[in-house]
Amino acid sequence: MTVGGENLGGASRVQLLGAIGECGSITQAAKLVKMSYKAAWDAIDAMNNLAGEPLVERLTGGKGGGGTRLTPRGRQLVDNFQVIEREHARYLQQLESQAEGIADDLLLIRRMAMKTTARNQFLGKVTQLTTGAVNDEVTLTLPGGQQIVAVVTQGSSASLGLGPGVEAFALIKASSIILVTDTEGARFSARNQLSGAVTRVQTGAVNTEVVLDLPAGGTIAAIITNQSSSDLGIEVGRSVTAIFKASSVILGVPAA
Repeated sequence: MTVGGENLGGASRVQLLGAIGECGSITQAAKLVKMSYKAAWDAIDAMNNLAGEPLVERLTGGKGGGGTRLTPRGRQLVDNFQVIEREHARYLQQLESQAEGIADDLLLIRRMAMKTTARNQFLGKVTQLTTGAVNDEVTLTLPGGQQIVAVVTQGSSASLGLGPGVEAFALIKASSIILVTDTEGARFSARNQLSGAVTRVQTGAVNTEVVLDLPAGGTIAAIITNQSSSDLGIEVGRSVTAIFKASSVILGVPAA
């Protein structure tokens, strides 16, 4: 959902707006959409700021002691989103009826159009979610069977709707990857270790980009110094392990 080129969020935020319109209470609306009171107000504040005009406004005083309500612009946004959502679903149904796999490829094209500074992008499904006191540990299994572990805050985990079976993508900067050529007998604190064969080496003035082909499919790129590349004897065909911390992984979910 975008207004004036600004991304206001997905279906969950529209559901929150719709619930506010029905209940006239932020507390009741938050409960209906299974969102905390603080998260609801944070979402509303963000949407109001990004839209450039209020979508939700507070009511003070009165017989009921105040409350919240949608502004005319907020109501228009909810109504229009519902129309667009119906038309989008109808469009996908038409594509599926015309040719097998077109709808899936349409979603793939949308993913490929995603722009990010992270060199490494992996799409997979959440297979495990371990909740901690402050952070959650998320295990993402890639189509080739490899697993990536990420540590994110509970707030981020909840806002993304992460859980077993949820499709998500992992972003890892190439500069966060450490390459190791001999892991036998060695132990590392980094949770993620992906091994593969070097397929490309591009040397620059200071750094070298190294790309590994992973056995089950996919690639991973790392940026290391030229000196490190020389010391490790990096060359095409050599087996290398890419390691990176769970805290270096950024998780996202495809747009609804």
